[in-house]
Amino acid sequence: MLLGCIGDDFTGSSDLANTLSKQGMRCVQYTGVPSEPAQPDVEAGIIALKSRSINPQEAVRQSLDALAWLREQGCEQFFFKYCSTFDSTPQGNIGPVADAIADALDAHKVIVCPAFPGTGRSIYQGHLFVHDTLLNESGLENHPLTPMTDPDIRRWLAPQTRHGVGHVDARTVLAGTEAIRDALTKEHDAGRRLIVVDALQDEDLLQIGAAADGLPLITGGSGVALGLPRNFAKRGQIANTGAGWRGERGKCVVLSGSCSNATRAQVALHRKTNPSYEIVADDVINGALHPQSVADWLMDANGIPLAYSSADPAVVADIQSQFGREKSAEALENFFAEVSRRLVAGGIRKILTAGGETSGAIVEALHLTALEIGPEIDPGVPALRASDRLVIALKSGNFGAPDYFAKAAEILGAKA
Repeated sequence: MLLGCIGDDFTGSSDLANTLSKQGMRCVQYTGVPSEPAQPDVEAGIIALKSRSINPQEAVRQSLDALAWLREQGCEQFFFKYCSTFDSTPQGNIGPVADAIADALDAHKVIVCPAFPGTGRSIYQGHLFVHDTLLNESGLENHPLTPMTDPDIRRWLAPQTRHGVGHVDARTVLAGTEAIRDALTKEHDAGRRLIVVDALQDEDLLQIGAAADGLPLITGGSGVALGLPRNFAKRGQIANTGAGWRGERGKCVVLSGSCSNATRAQVALHRKTNPSYEIVADDVINGALHPQSVADWLMDANGIPLAYSSADPAVVADIQSQFGREKSAEALENFFAEVSRRLVAGGIRKILTAGGETSGAIVEALHLTALEIGPEIDPGVPALRASDRLVIALKSGNFGAPDYFAKAAEILGAKA
């Protein structure tokens, strides 16, 4: 294994696997820390954790366990993957995890770059934009678990880390690889270990990737990983043999727990031509709705049926005020997890999920330990083979085109 990756949620990890696979690396996504060694032909291993919103100390512990396994596989470089909208709070978890991994690897000049131009995420003067809107005005300020209220990544990261936070600006990045390397060295010499790097376009990411050659640790969204496979390829270390995709027949169902603007628009469009079942949080928390009822409805419905709890931010805020943020989130995650178990037991072989926490709960419920990376559905979202009889797609809340669900269902059923 060449590149060892640690993702703080399941959808983001599949996003990273998609990026690396498209660049020619043989990738496998693992659910949690594996108990066995990797297959010898795996070039990039991505360990997906569910650590984005948990206690920072526990996130650090899990991440260091993942790092230890990846080091045992002989990885030459490591990548800490978090969301391209830098989902965190001032108390963590990005900073504490980055610090702990950097300490374990004695890594310096640690790049911090959540940019992903393919999905509209860019960094300019240290500020994160979603398309042409600052992060804190993009709807992410309403995130139920990690509301993002400051677009300045340097300022948001500073209270999370023990180290100084540096910056490499867009002008330097546009000047190319050597200029980026020189700037990283200057920031390091000034005592700044975690260094936010601007990026506006894919070419910037390729230059940043080239500048990262030889650095033990890179952190960011999947976009900044775009240039890393080239470093291994130029040394002849990548076999560049992708596995063919094999879809599944039968019904495809959709489980959506994301409340992001993008997912709510996808839900609204999909409902126009497909059966839909709204899961009301009150009913779940009060025990008035049973998972078997929803599973039965999905298995009996025509088309590409959708069960969703994707509500307006005002509705989410009201639920959280009644029941508490953690209780309401946990109740919905557990509900979707149980629905997924009953769907698979009932013979469903194609499942689409929307939302990082929802996807993580479902993957854990189904005990999916290793996911093979298939074709890209939309930027950042690949089809995944979970077993001989199950294919899935794990979509982060803000990813995907308006017709994502219909497109994803078609690809999950496609034959190579």
